[in-house]
Amino acid sequence: MPTGVALRDAREQLFEAAERILLRTGPHGLTSRAVTTEAGCAKGVLHRHFADFDDFLAALVQDRIARLGTQATALRAKAGTATVTGNLAAALTDLFGAVAVAVVGLITFRDDLRARLRQSTPTGLPLLSEATAMLAGYLAAERDLGRIAPGADLATLAPTLIGAGHLLYADRTGPPPTTEAVHAMVTSVLTGAITE
Repeated sequence: MPTGVALRDAREQLFEAAERILLRTGPHGLTSRAVTTEAGCAKGVLHRHFADFDDFLAALVQDRIARLGTQATALRAKAGTATVTGNLAAALTDLFGAVAVAVVGLITFRDDLRARLRQSTPTGLPLLSEATAMLAGYLAAERDLGRIAPGADLATLAPTLIGAGHLLYADRTGPPPTTEAVHAMVTSVLTGAITE
């Protein structure tokens, strides 16, 4: 007797269901029952692919972290093109989409999840730490091209951009910041560091 709808890619469908729940209700509404109901599958499907719900949540966050690799490559490829401020403002806007902000909230909300993620992200906040490394890599590439001052403190600039960017986008219920607001924040953080 069938227990649910056949899933093409169960992991991806479960991740997408979890992201929809996070956007709709926040971390407190994210349960294994809610995820499988949202995905339209039997609860056992989740447990067939993951050891437990915390394992599922860790895989969801690690999937988001893995996506940063593609974003980091694309951002580094922009070094030397357009403007440093424009490139960083666009990267922060992409980075802090609604789902990413909700995932950061989930990581903050669940101590057990953060502890599990410490295996791959030993310091800082998972996802935001990797995003900081992405910006630091881009800033280093721009420094090598002479568009960022040689003495610029990239170890401070990158996390400052991430922290300020997160604060701009952190309100899940309000409208996102304007392009101008993001640009102004990046310009302010990079004052004295840009040589272009």
